Amino acid sequence: MRVVVALVVAVACACAATTQTARAAADVRFGIQDDAWLEAGPGKLHDRVAMIKGLGLSVVRVTLDWNETEPSQGDYDWSRADRLLGALHRQGLAPLVTLWGTPDWASASGLPNAPPTRGSDFQRFARAVASRYPYVRYWTIWNEPNKVQWLKPVSPSLYVTRLLNPGYAGIKAADPLAKVAGGVTAPRGGKGGMTPVDFIHGMARAGAHLDAYAHNPYPVYPGDTPYSGGCSCKVITMATLERLLTQVGRAFPRARIWLTEYAYQTDPPDPYGVSYALQARYIAEAARRVFTAPKVDMLIQYLFRDEPDLARWQSGLETVRGKAKPSMDAMMLPLTQVSRRGRRTTVWGQVRPGTGPREYELQSWNGSRWVVNGGLHETTARGYLLRVVSAGRGAMVRLWYPARAIASPTLVVR
Repeated sequence: MRVVVALVVAVACACAATTQTARAAADVRFGIQDDAWLEAGPGKLHDRVAMIKGLGLSVVRVTLDWNETEPSQGDYDWSRADRLLGALHRQGLAPLVTLWGTPDWASASGLPNAPPTRGSDFQRFARAVASRYPYVRYWTIWNEPNKVQWLKPVSPSLYVTRLLNPGYAGIKAADPLAKVAGGVTAPRGGKGGMTPVDFIHGMARAGAHLDAYAHNPYPVYPGDTPYSGGCSCKVITMATLERLLTQVGRAFPRARIWLTEYAYQTDPPDPYGVSYALQARYIAEAARRVFTAPKVDMLIQYLFRDEPDLARWQSGLETVRGKAKPSMDAMMLPLTQVSRRGRRTTVWGQVRPGTGPREYELQSWNGSRWVVNGGLHETTARGYLLRVVSAGRGAMVRLWYPARAIASPTLVVR
C-alpha cells in the first residue's frame, strides 16, 4: 500500500510539473532593469551585458527618453539607443523599451512629465523608433502615469489619447508583430496621483489600445511578501496580484500582464529594507508566483547594483561597491518551498543559466556538509523543476548546478 501511495504522489507531482512548465514555456520571461548601470557601470558595455546574460535572464528593460532623442522636432539623436539596444541584441537579449519624456517643443507645459499637446507628434516618434529597431518586439508607453511626478496632470484619458493610443499606432505601423503594453502603473498613486485600479478603468473608458497591461507591483506596506500582505484597497502589490488579474481581465479581457519593475530594498544600507536573506527568498517566491499566475508573461527585477544615494534605491543584486548579495544567486537559481507534509517537502525552482534540460542536484545540510538529496536530476527544457524531497521543518536545502559549480541561497524548510 505504501508503494502505491508513493507512486500516486510521484505521478501527481510529475503531472503538476508538466502542467506548469507547459504554460511557462510559452510565455513567462524574467529580466532586469538598471539603465544607469547598463550605460555607465564598471567595465565595458559588452561585459555588463554578458553579466546579465550569465544570470540566465532573457529581457532587459531600457528607458528611451523622447526628450533627449528628439530634442528638436525631426532632429534625432540615436547614439544612446544604438549603443544600448545594439549591445543587448548582439548577445541575444530581448530589449523591453519604455518610451517616456516629452521634449519641450511638444510638451503642454514645457516639462518632460507633461503629455504632448498633439498625440500625432508622439505617434510619429514611436513609429520612427520602432522602424529603426525592428528587432525590438516589446514596448511600453510611459512609466507610472498614475503618479504626478511621471505624468502631470494624472489623467487616464490624456494618457490614452495623447500617449498610449498614438504610440500603439506608431509602433504597429512599423512592426505589426510588436507587442505594446500600456499602464505601467505604480502600486499606488500617492499625493496627486491615482490608484492603479482607478487608472485601469479610466483607461478602459478612454478606449485604450494595448496588447498587455504593465504594472510595477512593488511592496508598499511593512511585512509585504510576494504571497502575503497588501491591503483590501485599490493598491496593487505582488501580494495582491489577483486584484491586478481581475481588474485587467474586466477592463481588457484579451490583454496579457507584464510586471515591469519589482524589487525589495535591503538593510544594509537602507534602514527600511529587508535583510539580504529575505531579499533572496522573495526573489525566488516572486518567480514562482509569476510562473503559476495566468496571463503573466514577464517579471523585471529593478536594479543590478544599489544606487549610492540612500534617498534612491538599494534593491540591487550587488552593493554599490560591487559585492554580490545572496540575491545574485537567487536570480540564477530561484528555489522555494511549495508545501510540506511531515518530512515530505515539495520545492519549486529553476536553473536559469544554460539551455535545454540542465542537470542539477538538490542538497541537504547534514550538520557538517552538503549531501545530495535524491540523486542527480534533469530540469525541463526551460530549466524548471518541481520535486518532493525528504526534509522536515528547519531542514536546510539548496539547489546545486554542477555545470557552473554554483548554488542557490539556502532554503530553510518551514
